[in-house]
Amino acid sequence: MTARAAVILAAGQGTRMKSPLPKVLHKVGGRSHLDRMIDTVQATGCERIVVVVGTHSPAVREAVEKRLGAAAVAVQTEPLGTAHAVLAARANLADFDGDVLITYADAPLLTAEDLSPLFELRAKGVDLAMLAFEAADPLLYGRVIKGADGHVIRIVEARDATETEKAVKICNAGMMAADRARLFDWLDKVGNANAKGEYYLTDIVGICVHEGGLVRASLAPESAVMGCDTPAQLAQAEAIWQQRRRAHFLADGVTMLAPETVHFAWDTEIEPGVTIEQFVVFAPGVKVETGAVIRAFSHLEGARVGPGALVGPYARLRPGADIGPDAHIGNFVEVKNVTVGKGAKANHLSYLGDGSVGAGANIGAGTIFCNYDGFFKYRTEVGEGAFVGSNTALVAPVKVGAGAMTGSGSVITRDVPDDALALERNAQSDKAGWAKAFREKKSAEKAAKKK
Repeated sequence: MTARAAVILAAGQGTRMKSPLPKVLHKVGGRSHLDRMIDTVQATGCERIVVVVGTHSPAVREAVEKRLGAAAVAVQTEPLGTAHAVLAARANLADFDGDVLITYADAPLLTAEDLSPLFELRAKGVDLAMLAFEAADPLLYGRVIKGADGHVIRIVEARDATETEKAVKICNAGMMAADRARLFDWLDKVGNANAKGEYYLTDIVGICVHEGGLVRASLAPESAVMGCDTPAQLAQAEAIWQQRRRAHFLADGVTMLAPETVHFAWDTEIEPGVTIEQFVVFAPGVKVETGAVIRAFSHLEGARVGPGALVGPYARLRPGADIGPDAHIGNFVEVKNVTVGKGAKANHLSYLGDGSVGAGANIGAGTIFCNYDGFFKYRTEVGEGAFVGSNTALVAPVKVGAGAMTGSGSVITRDVPDDALALERNAQSDKAGWAKAFREKKSAEKAAKKK
C-alpha cells in the first residue's frame, strides 16, 4: 500500500466563534475538533501528520506539540489562503514519498469512512481525489462541475457560476488527496489574482485538469463535512453527534427511556444490558458494565460502574470513582477517587472522596469523607461489612475496620478496629421547660412589634 500522510489545516482565525478559545479547540462530545481530526486521519492509515497553525494561536501549536510532537507543526506566517497554508507543510514532508491527504481541523463530524474513499480513488489511478457532498441548499458553496465522463473538470465558486452551474447540487467539501510531489508542484502554480488576493487550494483542480490529470470526487453526507465556524454551528454539530451515539448504543442493546435527554462523550463505553434513565450526562472517561442502571439526573465523569450497580437519581461520579458489582450510589451522593466494593451502599446525601468502601458496607445518610485539609488529600478506608451511621464525619486519614460500626452524628478521627462500635458525642443535656418558655417569649416580642 502506498504510504499515507495528512496535512490538517488549523490556522484559521475563527473570529466568528467570538471566543478567546481558538475555534479548533472547541469540543464536540467532550473532544476538541483538532483531536478529533487527528483521530480520524490516523484511522485512515496516515503515518505522518502535519498540522498547519497560525502565529495568532499559540494554544493550538501547544496542543499539536503535546499530541504529536514539534515535528508535526507547520506555521502559516500570514493568512494568505488555503493553498498558501498547505505550502507551509512542504518542509515537514520533504522526505515523504506517498499520498497526502488535506483536510480541515474544524470538521468534527468527519469520519475515516468518509475520507478513506479518497485513498481508494488514488489507488485506482486518479491523480487528484476530492471530497464532495450533495447540498440540500447549495447557497454559496463552490460547485463541482463534471464532464460527460463523470470526471471533475473544475470547481466554480457560487459568485462566478452561471445559472446552469448554480443548479448543480454537488459541492466542494475541501478535502483532497494526491501524490506529495505533484501536489506541491500544483500548489506552486496557484496564483492570487482574485478579489481577496489569496491563494486558493481549489485552484489545483483546474491546474491538474489542464495538465491532463484525472480528478474524481467521492461523496460524503452533508452533515459529515459541516464546519463549526459559529456557536450555532457548534451546537448543531453536537446535536448531530449525540444523535449518532444514541442510535449506536440503542442498536447495541442499551435501554434508554428518553434517548434525546442523554448526552455522551467521545469515549463513553456502555455495555449491552445497561439501562439509562432521563437526563443523564456522561463526561469523558466513563465505562458502564452490563446490567447497571443509571437513574435520572446523574452526572458521570472518569468513572467505572460495575455490573448490576445502581447509580442515582441525582448522583455525581467524579474521576476515579469505581463502583463495584451490585453496589448502590443513591440520590445526592458524590463519589470521587473511591473504590466501592461489591454490594456496598451509599444511598443518600453523602460525599465520598479519596478512599475505599469494602464489599457489603453501608454508608449512612449525611456521611462525609473529610479528605482535604486545604493543602493535601488523605484517604478514608471503610472495611467490608462496616456500617457507618448517618451524619458521620470521617476525618482522613482514617480506617473503619471490617464489620465495625459508627454511631450517628460521630466525628471519627482515629482508626476503628474490626467489629468495634465507635461513638463520639457529648453527653446530652435536657433543660426542662426551656422550649416552652422560649416560644412564649418570642411570641410576645412578635406581637409587640405588630402594635
